[in-house]
Amino acid sequence: MTTHKLLLLPGDGIGLETMTEVERIIAFFNAQGGGHSFETESDLVGGAAYDAHGVAVTDACVATAKAADAVIFGAVGGPKWADAPYAQRPEAGLLRLRKDLDLFANLRPAICYPALADASSLKRELVEGLDIMIVRELTGGVYFGEPKEIVTLEDGGKRAVDTQLYTTREIARIAKVAFDLARKRGNKVHSAEKHNVMKTGVLWKEVVTETHKTYAPDVELHHILADNCAMQLVRNPKQFDVIVTDNLFGDVLSDEAAMATGSLGMLPSASLGAADEKTGKRMALYEPVHGSAPDIAGKGLANPIATIASFGMALRYSCGMSEQADLIDNAIAGVLADGLRTGDIMQPGMTEVGTSEMGAAIVKKLETLVA
Repeated sequence: MTTHKLLLLPGDGIGLETMTEVERIIAFFNAQGGGHSFETESDLVGGAAYDAHGVAVTDACVATAKAADAVIFGAVGGPKWADAPYAQRPEAGLLRLRKDLDLFANLRPAICYPALADASSLKRELVEGLDIMIVRELTGGVYFGEPKEIVTLEDGGKRAVDTQLYTTREIARIAKVAFDLARKRGNKVHSAEKHNVMKTGVLWKEVVTETHKTYAPDVELHHILADNCAMQLVRNPKQFDVIVTDNLFGDVLSDEAAMATGSLGMLPSASLGAADEKTGKRMALYEPVHGSAPDIAGKGLANPIATIASFGMALRYSCGMSEQADLIDNAIAGVLADGLRTGDIMQPGMTEVGTSEMGAAIVKKLETLVA
């Protein structure tokens, strides 16, 4: 029996409710056995941690995260903490986890479930069957580059500076992740940057080209300007398989691709570290793309699918349980095909359910699939 240690960090807002449904799924798989079991531990992050400890994440929580096989994350933030000091704002907890665990590779799939093709703002024929993986570099670039400051000038005005910075090593390792993923999918990678106006774009293109030549010549590689990539995601999204890009462009492009699927709140993500040379284990954090949604928090209205699907990604990438991950994907597709919808994805003629009802329906579908 292989035991997987999970750290559950519900966070704030609807993270608390959606994580409860993940715990149902964990209990289901624990009851199934099959050579795998899960041990879970929970802690505070974000605004909840700030209220309790005065910081968005404690040193002890970070240490537990480093020791876990995977971290399952909910959501952080809300107007309650709008006046928190910048260094202790709820989002700082997530940023520290990413940085301290060196979670440099952010995987954000954009998948259009057949039952939701009409929910997209794009035409059905453009999104039906859509399956894109955006690989976003997560620990470098403009979000972390120094200097990062706002200074007062002699004339009383202010100047704000954010620094975009990348090294050969940072670019090469994220490119390798993209090529490895492409080999298991459609074997095609688009690398998005702005080499026409940015020096980091020039280096990005050079390093990706060289990495492709030496590491993955079998994979089809295309270079694309990031702004053109944004346009193409609206014009013809199914031309893409894997898109690899930097931290800033990845933030924007992955949200755009997610909305093409019909709902930003439906999609999971994975943030992975480097594989250990001896064990092959990667530090990893899995989280839904949606935020804390304080306007509906505590009302039982939140859609738990993205958090449940994030746990499915944990099974696939951290636990070596691809078969069980497929079961979760099929169960989600099944309940949607049955016409169940939470409020955020409600459509005419469908049956509206709450958070717990959707979670229960997914467990019931899992039971049917394994029967």
